Amino acid sequence: MTTILRLPGDPADITLPALMLRNAEDHGDLPALSWRTGDEWSTLTWREARRKVAVLAAGYSALGVRRGEHVLMMMGNRPEHWLSDLALMHLGAVPVTVYSTSAPEQVAHIVRHSGARFAIVEGARELPRWEPLLDDDTAPLERLVVVEAAEAGPHRTYGSLHASGGRLFNPDAFEKAWRENRSTDALTVVYTSGTTGDPKGVRLTHRNVVLNGIALDGVVEFPAHVGHICYLPFAHIAERMLGIYLPVLRAAHVYLCADPVQVAATARELHPFQFFGVPRVWEKLAASVKAALTGLPEERRRAVEAANETARARVACRERGEEPSAELLAAYQEAKEKVLDPLLALAGFDRLVWTATASAPMPLDVARFWAGFGLVIMDAWGLTETTGVVTTNGPDAFRLGSVGRPLEGLEIRAADDGEILVRGATVFDGYLRPDGGVDSACDVDGWFATGDIGRIDEDGFLWLTDRKKEMIVTSTGKNVSPALVENTLKEHPLIGQALVHGDGRSYLVALLVLDPEMAPAWAAARGIEGDPVASEAVREEVARAVEAANARLNRTEQIKRYRVLAEEWSPETGELTPSLKLRRRVIRERYEQVIEDLYTP
Repeated sequence: MTTILRLPGDPADITLPALMLRNAEDHGDLPALSWRTGDEWSTLTWREARRKVAVLAAGYSALGVRRGEHVLMMMGNRPEHWLSDLALMHLGAVPVTVYSTSAPEQVAHIVRHSGARFAIVEGARELPRWEPLLDDDTAPLERLVVVEAAEAGPHRTYGSLHASGGRLFNPDAFEKAWRENRSTDALTVVYTSGTTGDPKGVRLTHRNVVLNGIALDGVVEFPAHVGHICYLPFAHIAERMLGIYLPVLRAAHVYLCADPVQVAATARELHPFQFFGVPRVWEKLAASVKAALTGLPEERRRAVEAANETARARVACRERGEEPSAELLAAYQEAKEKVLDPLLALAGFDRLVWTATASAPMPLDVARFWAGFGLVIMDAWGLTETTGVVTTNGPDAFRLGSVGRPLEGLEIRAADDGEILVRGATVFDGYLRPDGGVDSACDVDGWFATGDIGRIDEDGFLWLTDRKKEMIVTSTGKNVSPALVENTLKEHPLIGQALVHGDGRSYLVALLVLDPEMAPAWAAARGIEGDPVASEAVREEVARAVEAANARLNRTEQIKRYRVLAEEWSPETGELTPSLKLRRRVIRERYEQVIEDLYTP
């Protein structure tokens, strides 16, 4: 397990500010936060970071921020965001990050629901969604703080707030404020991404977060003060844990990647020891590697394929809990040194000791692909309501395709209909009400119904099927998991995205999107010019891919008709959530006529 640093008290009673003080005292000279300034990295040590947080806390206090109130933020992964989050928690306020892709009506809902008087936004891109609420009598919003000073207009700038904090900072007042925090106080409210309606506010406490982090450290083994590339939105529980809370617990080093498009380049530069990606990220990285491999000479490709098979054989032994034979270990070591590591080094992945995923079903073929490079992507499962991870695979016990076993302190069981229930100390108190109270979502025995369907095997591993609300029920009464069918379709490298439809219908249809990296490479390798979507050869290969997928599915799960679309889905165009999950309702509405045509004889 990761070495637990000195804990400043009983784990159930610790707050995040107490851990910040520990870091400044015990690890003050170690790097805490780094971010790009031009071509160079700027870095704050833990001592410097705490001092910055203290100054900002004074600035926010002077602005009028009060203990217990919600303060909204809409910024990218930049130091102002990270430091403001920690400054607000030291005041006993509750920082709430709003997805930067949120529509104006979603922003308005969160402002009204949270009762927030203050919001910190990045710049001109965000202002049109926030400024109208300042003059809206139904919204409590009073002030905006803008990070980009040149774009602030009449609003307060982050720079002026920081300057006022520097003038007004009182060490005694700062220490007194954070020591009034209790572990049962709200640390943050995370609003769900709204895939099926208005976002709901999930209230999480210091205790929820600290106990979850300690439980994770009981499974994961890292080098001391390990670095983390922080690129997912802070509005998502995964990055709040990975990019803020766990680094504070571990006195780790956070590298902010403001543009997610640059995450691959950042990994190539930093060669991290750990990397987390939602399944879509691992899919896209795999597609890039596959595209690169197609350009290798045939002899070189055969060597890579042989090394892949050796690595998968070693992973399979570990998965079964067996010790690989001496011959297999020797073959793997040779393949690793001569073939795999040089390839992984090109992606910056040659030092990885922990690779993980969560948030959506991980296609098994993608997991097997990376196993061919010796990387076991540890699938985990959890929800915002459970402070992130409930179950995870670990280096000592994993099953590819499962989401692992429960963390210490958590229980899971399957209800009669297969819905997974969770109970334990990291399950949230409840959903935030507009009056500031919370509505408990647990039953009288403390069980929270997750909405996920699955099964628990005899070894305690959880295998998920799909979201309960997303299960397709055909007109013949058959239940179908769309994720299962979609992942089977996406096993072909040409198919990057898929949505299956068939609720209340007699058969399933699919909308398919070509992989934007693999499709051009596939076409170029065959001398095909122009748009791959328009290519007859590409269409024929997609037809073969659908036929191959259908051969592995039962009759009810098979796709009868499909359409290949021209544009990739993304959070910016609205078809995906910021955590890259399908917004099924949005896609179905947007392509309603296409879907209807697929059911027209």
